[in-house]
Amino acid sequence: MKKVFAYEPLCLNCRLCEVACKTAHSKSKNIIKAYRFENPQPFARVRVMGDNADSVAVQCRHCDDPLCVQGCITGAMQKGADGFVLCDTERCIGCMTCVAMCPFGAVRVETVALKCDGCTDRPIPACVEACPNRALFVRESEVSND
Repeated sequence: MKKVFAYEPLCLNCRLCEVACKTAHSKSKNIIKAYRFENPQPFARVRVMGDNADSVAVQCRHCDDPLCVQGCITGAMQKGADGFVLCDTERCIGCMTCVAMCPFGAVRVETVALKCDGCTDRPIPACVEACPNRALFVRESEVSND
Protein backbone atom coordinates (compact mmCIF):
# COMPACT_ATOMS: atom_id res chain seq x y z
CA MET A 1 0.00 0.00 0.00
CA LYS A 2 1.10 3.56 -0.54
CA LYS A 3 1.63 5.63 2.64
CA VAL A 4 2.20 9.35 2.99
CA PHE A 5 5.29 10.39 4.94
CA ALA A 6 6.40 13.83 6.07
CA TYR A 7 9.96 15.16 6.03
CA GLU A 8 9.91 17.92 8.63
CA PRO A 9 13.00 19.90 7.53
CA LEU A 10 11.34 20.67 4.18
CA CYS A 11 7.97 21.80 5.54
CA LEU A 12 7.44 25.53 4.90
CA ASN A 13 4.24 25.79 6.95
CA CYS A 14 2.42 26.98 3.82
CA ARG A 15 -0.59 24.76 4.60
CA LEU A 16 -1.22 24.03 0.92
CA CYS A 17 -1.61 20.37 1.93
CA GLU A 18 -4.57 21.38 4.11
CA VAL A 19 -6.13 23.39 1.26
CA ALA A 20 -5.71 20.50 -1.19
CA CYS A 21 -7.10 17.98 1.30
CA LYS A 22 -10.13 20.12 2.12
CA THR A 23 -10.82 20.62 -1.59
CA ALA A 24 -10.36 16.91 -2.38
CA HIS A 25 -12.88 16.02 0.34
CA SER A 26 -15.43 18.61 -0.75
CA LYS A 27 -18.55 17.84 -2.74
CA SER A 28 -17.60 20.22 -5.56
CA LYS A 29 -13.84 19.44 -5.74
CA ASN A 30 -13.49 23.18 -6.42
CA ILE A 31 -11.33 25.29 -4.10
CA ILE A 32 -13.54 28.40 -4.18
CA LYS A 33 -16.79 26.50 -3.72
CA ALA A 34 -15.28 24.32 -0.99
CA TYR A 35 -14.08 27.32 1.02
CA ARG A 36 -16.89 29.78 0.36
CA PHE A 37 -20.13 28.09 -0.58
CA GLU A 38 -20.38 24.50 0.62
CA ASN A 39 -22.53 23.81 3.63
CA PRO A 40 -21.54 21.93 5.65
CA GLN A 41 -17.92 22.95 5.16
CA PRO A 42 -15.55 20.11 4.27
CA PHE A 43 -12.62 19.46 6.62
CA ALA A 44 -9.00 18.74 5.83
CA ARG A 45 -7.73 15.40 7.11
CA VAL A 46 -4.16 16.68 7.38
CA ARG A 47 -3.03 19.45 9.73
CA VAL A 48 0.19 21.40 9.79
CA MET A 49 1.52 21.61 13.33
CA GLY A 50 4.20 24.04 14.46
CA ASP A 51 5.30 27.48 13.36
CA ASN A 52 7.20 28.97 10.45
CA ALA A 53 10.56 27.87 11.85
CA ASP A 54 9.62 24.28 12.71
CA SER A 55 6.51 22.62 11.31
CA VAL A 56 5.27 19.32 9.94
CA ALA A 57 2.11 17.97 8.34
CA VAL A 58 0.35 15.43 10.54
CA GLN A 59 -1.93 12.79 9.09
CA CYS A 60 -2.90 9.20 9.80
CA ARG A 61 -0.05 6.69 9.66
CA HIS A 62 -2.43 3.78 8.92
CA CYS A 63 -0.63 1.82 11.64
CA ASP A 64 -0.03 -1.91 11.47
CA ASP A 65 -1.79 -2.29 14.84
CA PRO A 66 -3.95 0.86 15.06
CA LEU A 67 -4.88 1.93 18.57
CA CYS A 68 -7.79 3.99 17.23
CA VAL A 69 -9.38 0.79 15.93
CA GLN A 70 -8.79 -1.01 19.23
CA GLY A 71 -10.35 1.81 21.21
CA CYS A 72 -13.36 2.50 18.99
CA ILE A 73 -16.43 1.55 21.02
CA THR A 74 -18.79 1.32 18.04
CA GLY A 75 -16.48 -0.38 15.56
CA ALA A 76 -16.57 2.67 13.29
CA MET A 77 -12.77 2.72 12.99
CA GLN A 78 -11.73 -0.21 10.87
CA LYS A 79 -8.59 -1.41 9.16
CA GLY A 80 -9.35 -2.65 5.68
CA ALA A 81 -7.72 -5.48 3.78
CA ASP A 82 -5.84 -2.82 1.80
CA GLY A 83 -4.17 -1.61 5.03
CA PHE A 84 -5.97 1.73 5.24
CA VAL A 85 -7.61 2.66 8.53
CA LEU A 86 -10.94 4.31 7.78
CA CYS A 87 -13.87 5.62 9.77
CA ASP A 88 -17.41 4.48 8.98
CA THR A 89 -19.14 7.80 9.63
CA GLU A 90 -22.54 6.08 9.83
CA ARG A 91 -21.35 4.15 12.91
CA CYS A 92 -19.28 6.91 14.53
CA ILE A 93 -20.90 8.62 17.54
CA GLY A 94 -18.17 11.25 18.00
CA CYS A 95 -17.06 9.91 21.42
CA MET A 96 -13.43 10.93 20.75
CA THR A 97 -11.93 7.69 22.02
CA CYS A 98 -10.00 7.38 18.75
CA VAL A 99 -8.61 10.89 19.29
CA ALA A 100 -7.37 9.90 22.74
CA MET A 101 -5.90 6.62 21.46
CA CYS A 102 -3.99 7.96 18.44
CA PRO A 103 -0.34 8.52 19.42
CA PHE A 104 0.20 10.87 16.46
CA GLY A 105 -2.71 13.26 16.96
CA ALA A 106 -3.96 12.39 13.51
CA VAL A 107 -7.67 12.01 14.31
CA ARG A 108 -10.04 14.84 15.03
CA VAL A 109 -13.77 14.97 15.61
CA GLU A 110 -16.12 17.34 13.84
CA THR A 111 -19.41 15.65 14.81
CA VAL A 112 -17.78 12.40 13.60
CA ALA A 113 -14.16 11.27 13.49
CA LEU A 114 -12.15 12.57 10.55
CA LYS A 115 -8.75 11.28 9.49
CA CYS A 116 -6.65 10.73 6.41
CA ASP A 117 -8.18 8.21 4.05
CA GLY A 118 -5.11 8.07 1.81
CA CYS A 119 -7.04 9.62 -1.09
CA THR A 120 -7.56 6.11 -2.41
CA ASP A 121 -9.68 7.54 -5.23
CA ARG A 122 -6.63 9.42 -6.60
CA PRO A 123 -3.32 8.19 -8.02
CA ILE A 124 -1.40 10.61 -5.74
CA PRO A 125 -2.88 11.93 -2.47
CA ALA A 126 -3.98 15.56 -2.75
CA CYS A 127 -1.67 16.71 0.05
CA VAL A 128 1.39 15.20 -1.61
CA GLU A 129 0.50 16.63 -4.99
CA ALA A 130 0.07 20.12 -3.52
CA CYS A 131 3.26 20.25 -1.43
CA PRO A 132 5.57 22.73 -3.19
CA ASN A 133 8.70 21.69 -1.31
CA ARG A 134 8.19 17.90 -1.44
CA ALA A 135 7.97 17.71 2.36
CA LEU A 136 5.21 15.13 1.85
CA PHE A 137 5.93 12.06 -0.20
CA VAL A 138 4.48 8.63 -0.92
CA ARG A 139 6.34 5.44 -0.24
CA GLU A 140 5.21 1.87 -0.79
CA SER A 141 4.74 -0.02 2.48
CA GLU A 142 3.80 -3.59 3.28
CA VAL A 143 0.22 -4.24 4.31
CA SER A 144 -0.03 -5.94 7.68
CA ASN A 145 -3.44 -6.89 9.08
CA ASP A 146 -2.39 -8.65 12.27
